[in-house]
Amino acid sequence: MENEQVEALIRAGIPDAQVKVSGDGRHFEVEVVSPAFEGKSLIQRHRMVMETVKPQVASDELHALSIKSARTPQELE
Repeated sequence: MENEQVEALIRAGIPDAQVKVSGDGRHFEVEVVSPAFEGKSLIQRHRMVMETVKPQVASDELHALSIKSARTPQELE
């Protein structure tokens, strides 16, 4: 799996997200910024991101996804 594919999956599940992905084809690290995270706890935000790649994790196409950050645009300021 390529970084661009992981980014596309996250954007499809969280359409307004800004996504940065780094990885080696099986292990990935992501940073996600989205207004959809407003009012959500850290664990809720991580669950939202993980939900976008759930089928790929289940099939082992994507072995590991580390969420480096999941913030709102306001939290970047």
